[in-house]
Amino acid sequence: MRPFRRSLGFWTALLTLGWWCSLQVAPACAGLAPSRVTGVTAIASARDADVLAVQRALEHKLVAQKLRDYGIAPAEVQARLASMSDPDLHLLATYSKGLPSGSDDFGALIGLLIVVLLVILILKLLNKQIVVK
Repeated sequence: MRPFRRSLGFWTALLTLGWWCSLQVAPACAGLAPSRVTGVTAIASARDADVLAVQRALEHKLVAQKLRDYGIAPAEVQARLASMSDPDLHLLATYSKGLPSGSDDFGALIGLLIVVLLVILILKLLNKQIVVK
């Protein structure tokens, strides 16, 4: 017994083929999603972005220590930063982009230690002897 009559199968196949062909012809609609400001961001202008970049550079331990060695208090640094002109602030932010922001490279040291421990573990699992002279 056949589930479809012959003519019903033909028209179903023809309808399916037509549907697939129409899907192939239809253009794809794509575009960029518009950006919107969320309540979390504090960057409203280029000056705010520059201030944030400089503040991140000033959070670094070496920079903070050097400023303390020169006798400049953190509150005085923030006051001078707020009173800087836009071109000077942008120049300072541009120069501070190469500096690490707020860390003391402790993560790199931990990463190197993990790699060394993994190499030692693999050598131990392969029954290799590690000799340090």
